[in-house]
Amino acid sequence: MDFGYTVAGFAVGAIVGLTGVGGGSLMTPLLVLLFGIHPSVAVGTDLLYAAITKTGGTLAHGLKGSVDWTITRRLASGSLPAAALTLILVGKFAPGGIEGAASLIKVALGFALLLTAVALIFRKQIQGYAIKRFGGEPNAKRTAALTVLTGAVLGVLVSISSVGAGALGVTALFFLYPGLPALRIVGSDIAHAVPLTLVAGIGHWILGSVDWFLLGSLITGSLPGIWVGSHISTKLPDRILRPILATMLVLVGAKLITH
Repeated sequence: MDFGYTVAGFAVGAIVGLTGVGGGSLMTPLLVLLFGIHPSVAVGTDLLYAAITKTGGTLAHGLKGSVDWTITRRLASGSLPAAALTLILVGKFAPGGIEGAASLIKVALGFALLLTAVALIFRKQIQGYAIKRFGGEPNAKRTAALTVLTGAVLGVLVSISSVGAGALGVTALFFLYPGLPALRIVGSDIAHAVPLTLVAGIGHWILGSVDWFLLGSLITGSLPGIWVGSHISTKLPDRILRPILATMLVLVGAKLITH
């Protein structure tokens, strides 16, 4: 079983390297549906897994100058308090604490996966609409406020389901900043995901829903997986990868909601 976790980490890491989509969209449902891990433990462990794996991505983008730290700060100013508050409320008021919120987590995860699939499929259309509707120079104050609000929504979603910081975050930024190069949007989203998943992961750790041995097994496989995936990605067209991934997310999300 330990080897199975490592293989799962490698597979998800490779897909993240290929598509750029956050591992939470895949790892958490994989742990729940394939390995039978309790939903709260799967989410909590995956959050710390994401924080560690995305730190390397942030470093790479930071060195390339492809992180807009203003956008990252705006997102974090909304997401970090929202994530902390969500976990406090779940721990205090959910029957049985975080363990008793298993059904809520599974349903939230399912809907998050469906939204992520939609975001993957229609990302270019959303970006095109934003450019047509608002142009390259949207209202600065409104954009700043909406960025903070987007961060808050992501904070709630990620803290409950571990999904949203990747495809949903990037899609929202494409809509809010249509004139910004795609590379800077992706880099800023990855940089924001690190503190968000770290804060949410620590919250789950405090609530007792992190499996450290599982985390180590996943990391062992994911780091080489990301390296392999990033190299293969130059040979496989994005137009083939994204529809396949979106279809898989729809199937998994629907199963979680109806399970």
